[in-house]
Amino acid sequence: MRQLAARGTHDWAVIASILDAGFMASIAFARKGQPFVLPMLYGRDGRTLFLHGAASARIMGELRDAIPICVSVTLVDGLVLARSAFNHSLNYRSVVAFGRARPVEEPRAKLRALRILSDHLLAGRWEDVRGPTRTELAQTAVLQMEIEEASAKVRTGPPVDDDADLGRAVWAGVLPLSMSAAAPVADPLLDPAIGAPAYLGCPGEFAAVRASAGEAAS
Repeated sequence: MRQLAARGTHDWAVIASILDAGFMASIAFARKGQPFVLPMLYGRDGRTLFLHGAASARIMGELRDAIPICVSVTLVDGLVLARSAFNHSLNYRSVVAFGRARPVEEPRAKLRALRILSDHLLAGRWEDVRGPTRTELAQTAVLQMEIEEASAKVRTGPPVDDDADLGRAVWAGVLPLSMSAAAPVADPLLDPAIGAPAYLGCPGEFAAVRASAGEAAS
């Protein structure tokens, strides 16, 4: 937070909004002197993050020991193109959170956590599909991390050039970037009589679906 501190905040509403907008987190931890960083799907319930993976995966076993972990989520909103190479940047929103990973083992609690993960990706999908069997549940490891400390950083706006460079005849500004859904592509084995569910929406509506999922989890 000391580097470019004006962009940083501990405001929980900002932190939660960024977590709700993302899909993938980078999970960092150290084990026996070896650092690891892993990409993982996540879901949020208040100040609790849920992670999941195959119970047989070595890494899930490592994380079950309540070791300290760091979770990072970053959303890139645009390329900031300045008049000098030095002042190029990104418009972004990011969160860094700290806590300890602990296993969720009670079956009903595990099912609830998996539903939160599913709703984070696409609200409404869990109600449509078959739930996990006892065998599938046993093959799935679910971890929860209570967020003990978290901060967010956000950059918005145009480039910040040195006064001496403002007269240079080179284009400067922001190239916006966004994540959006295209039209759904049906499984070739799908019965043609089965239409796309309403929660898939059209590409322009996908952001609203994600936003409603985030509000439900707050």
